[in-house]
Amino acid sequence: MAIVAALVGLLLLSAVHWYLWKRLVADVSAPGGWYRRVGTVLLVLLPVTTLLFQWGGQAGVPFSVKQVVAWPGSYWVAMLLYLLLALAVGEALRPLLLRVLRRRDASRAVLPEERPEQDQEQAEDQEQERVAAGGVPGVSESSAGPGVSKAPDGTAHASRSGGADGPGEPGEPAEPAGDPVAAADGPGRTEAGRRLFVARTVAVGAGLVAAGTVGYGSYRFRQLTTKHVKVPLAKLPRAAHGYRIAVVSDIHLSAILGASHSRRIVDAINRTQPDLITVVGDMVDAEVTDLRSAAAPLAELSAPDGAYFVTGNHEYYVDTLQWVEHVRELGMIPLENARVELPFFDLAGVNDVQGEGTVHGGPDFEAALGDRDRQRASVLMAHQPVLIHDAVDAGVDLQLSGHTHGGQLWPVTYLADLANPTLAGLERYGDTQLYVSRGAGAWGPPVRVGADPDITVIELAATGA
Repeated sequence: MAIVAALVGLLLLSAVHWYLWKRLVADVSAPGGWYRRVGTVLLVLLPVTTLLFQWGGQAGVPFSVKQVVAWPGSYWVAMLLYLLLALAVGEALRPLLLRVLRRRDASRAVLPEERPEQDQEQAEDQEQERVAAGGVPGVSESSAGPGVSKAPDGTAHASRSGGADGPGEPGEPAEPAGDPVAAADGPGRTEAGRRLFVARTVAVGAGLVAAGTVGYGSYRFRQLTTKHVKVPLAKLPRAAHGYRIAVVSDIHLSAILGASHSRRIVDAINRTQPDLITVVGDMVDAEVTDLRSAAAPLAELSAPDGAYFVTGNHEYYVDTLQWVEHVRELGMIPLENARVELPFFDLAGVNDVQGEGTVHGGPDFEAALGDRDRQRASVLMAHQPVLIHDAVDAGVDLQLSGHTHGGQLWPVTYLADLANPTLAGLERYGDTQLYVSRGAGAWGPPVRVGADPDITVIELAATGA
């Protein structure tokens, strides 16, 4: 089944890139030209770099190779999305543009008697000069053509083969009068010329829109925001009113997001001076040996009640147990279907659903929450929002999640919203509240459009305070 899915995916990827080649290269250039050669090579190499970056690790590609292809391979994902969207709009505009050009060219193809008055006056002046010089009225030397000959005395006479003034030999048809539409198909105004103009206009427009959107998204990705959200909990004691929990998810350390990325996140969290730090999954996209230096700044996370970690789905695409052990070395406490009793509430964490069927295991709510005192407030760390219904059944007061990235790239946001009970922010499900972070990193391209990265400070409020 996995092989079939991979083949279908490759066929779809090939079809998409053939379409891009057709619209961005073949339709706008001549065969054999430098543009066509360069464009063809790029549309072959770019998807290869994407495949190596995204899935090369699972195929045994060295991490050093992934680092080389990371930038073109990751950014091409975003460019591909927005090129396709822009070209889709272009397909709708293409026939309208052609119609406008056809009408414009037809209106410009006017007959001689319909020329502007100033052109007629200029022609009359030239005619008078020719007559004064002994020429035949109505016929110029340059325009006499095959139907007019010049006599030795300088006068012009129509030949028997026919010409502009009438037919020649009996039975020969006269030359047809000019046609406005046919006249429009002059140099640069043929139907082929119009189609080439529209094709190039759409291609350039699509390229500018895609590049501009990806450039904007790259800038927004680096604008890590800090959100402050107040969450009232009925069971929280008054002494805990104002307790601050820093929530960060989806850091996604990888071949393209390294130590500077984790340093920016650590500094942003520590500036908030939280009482507790929660890292709710998808911290890494490669093995410990590859990302040890990239993860090193996470050891500086600081909070009085400590920093806790739960696995996300991406921790199961690498050596999960090795990463869980390295998280401990970094000073964080992994909650593997486990719970700790903090002074004011219980903090629990469950494994991600991706862990089902693995050695590490999937979520186990009974192990994490089964024997707790339900009179105490409870906060659950669970990477995916879909676990909210299990949290409601377990009597959890607040679930902290990530996973969605807020959609990361508009309009993928709409698909992510359909796939998750909550895309981002705080919502209530029965007696349980769910908070979903948009995450601090990115999967694939370090680009965010319509879903800025964030860390969140949850301020707990005692309802009786």
